[in-house]
Amino acid sequence: MVSAGDFRNGLTVEIDGTVYQIIEFQHVKPGKGAAFVRTKLKDVINSGVVERSFRPTEKFPTAHIERKDMQYLYSDGDLYNFMDPDSYEQIAINKDVVGDAMKFVKENDSCKINSYNGSVFAVEPPLFVELEVTETEPGFKGDTATGASKPATVETGASVAVPLFVNIGDKIKIDTRSGEYLSRV
Repeated sequence: MVSAGDFRNGLTVEIDGTVYQIIEFQHVKPGKGAAFVRTKLKDVINSGVVERSFRPTEKFPTAHIERKDMQYLYSDGDLYNFMDPDSYEQIAINKDVVGDAMKFVKENDSCKINSYNGSVFAVEPPLFVELEVTETEPGFKGDTATGASKPATVETGASVAVPLFVNIGDKIKIDTRSGEYLSRV
């Protein structure tokens, strides 16, 4: 149990059956009345942000989020299959839970599986991936007064905006958080 007076950024707590991560907190001591703690909380499972105030003496149970490295094996319809590299145990995660996280991930890549009380709520892909360009229009020399870009399809089927000099067969580095092209490999 942690009291609201001991809140810190990044701490995960369970409030009213929902798991929140503290984004910001501020201890407020008004001239009149009792002190309170103003917080900005992020719902870990639904990723919504709420602002709430608490008395410093209120206590909440800490929520232990398990983040485990697992290897992505394959997709089978609406299920994505992952394997624990230590125990070789396999789990299947529904497409609704995974969302867009897998659009830059190839088979055998390592991902972080986030779970709370044994229930998986999110999949984090690696921050940067190297993928091969499978389809793009040829670039034209000349019209490059500014950083011009063109659409390209990578081996996972995702579409990325790339500079004009990138061709089919090139390996490129992509930031999975924003989906942006970083460099050629």
